Amino acid sequence: MRTIIQDNKEKNEFLVHRSVFTDKEILARERASIFNKCWLFIGHETEIPNVGDYKRKKVGGRNLLFVHSQDGEIRALYNTCPHRGALVCRENEGNSRVFRCFYHAWSFKNDGQLVGMPGKDGFPEGFNDEGTKNMKVVNRLENYRGFMFVNFDDNAVSLDEYLGNAKEYIDLVVDQSEHGLEALGGVQQYSVRANWKLLAENSADLYHGMPTHKTYFDIKQAQDPNLKKVQLEGKGRSLDNGHGVIEYVAPWGRPVAQWTPIWDDDFKKDMEKIKARLVEQFGDERADRIANYNRNIIIFPNLVINDIMAVTARTFYPTSPGYIEVSGYALAPKGENDAHRLARNNNFLEFLGPGGFATPDDNEALELCQEAYNNNQEVEWNDISKGMVRGEENALATDELQMRSFWRHYNTRLQQSFKEEKEVVHK
Repeated sequence: MRTIIQDNKEKNEFLVHRSVFTDKEILARERASIFNKCWLFIGHETEIPNVGDYKRKKVGGRNLLFVHSQDGEIRALYNTCPHRGALVCRENEGNSRVFRCFYHAWSFKNDGQLVGMPGKDGFPEGFNDEGTKNMKVVNRLENYRGFMFVNFDDNAVSLDEYLGNAKEYIDLVVDQSEHGLEALGGVQQYSVRANWKLLAENSADLYHGMPTHKTYFDIKQAQDPNLKKVQLEGKGRSLDNGHGVIEYVAPWGRPVAQWTPIWDDDFKKDMEKIKARLVEQFGDERADRIANYNRNIIIFPNLVINDIMAVTARTFYPTSPGYIEVSGYALAPKGENDAHRLARNNNFLEFLGPGGFATPDDNEALELCQEAYNNNQEVEWNDISKGMVRGEENALATDELQMRSFWRHYNTRLQQSFKEEKEVVHK
């Protein structure tokens, strides 16, 4: 078995071998032992609110249809015709009772059932009595508070068990509104010339915030008196199953209930009412966390929920060791008034959006890492040790505990694949 992680607790040193960012064999193992067996985010239930609504999705390397079927159930269908394999649905989204394959015009209800075949007399009686010619349904599709996940392993643990302690932080995001969250229109899609695990790391890396995003902070400090002395203070936490989180005091305005002087006084009064409702519903401590703290949550392997100055969910998948495709979703409380929604969207686009201040900076940093990994033979290891000297209970948000949580679980899954391969060889 290969050593890809050195986790030396006595020395307070945690190292990751750089081959995991460049090796095609490693990527093949990741697809088999991680993306084929972990829960993967497919979308938010509010993306398809009405019967007949559907969206095309690419999840874990599969083409899927995320569909609100005519019987009221939400399903994930493999978007491939059982006949000759063509994509059945070519539109990215829409509303339809029936999907019709372009190639030979086989037609399927939006629950996947085959209902039409030209030249039916050329097929035997009872051709589809066992349902083998229907569009195949992904067997494992589960929902946690509107966030929907698929798993291609029929024997996987439940989503609830898989999320574990990460549920506490998802709850803090969803509880911004007594009515829950909704996905806003449109998905931001872009690519990065970097390994997927670099984006997972970066998404909960507060250590890079001030140096990498200096331009953003310089501009915002000139606009907003609250940002004259930015102190990114908070905690990092390791969660179950490779998940991790950083939670820290928000120095900027949060449309949920943290006002900033760049917004008008009417806005402030609205936010005081929102905060009062949160206190009444959850008590002072939890209301303060919901309103005044940011959260960057890693859900292993490839979902990041950022509840910062807006709420975004990002998911990503590698097409090669050095190239990923990213999808970003903006989320907001249901029932939010127009002024708050505008402020939220402006915050999102200004910092978290693909053309904002943060995302291009981050992508540049990740691509610089990937480019420099051509030095792997001489410089073999990345260091993810920051904060180990403090211990897990005292980890700061600017430490790297949440990344070590990701890597430890990653290593467990990869080493299991090496072990299974060795057992097969010995047989």
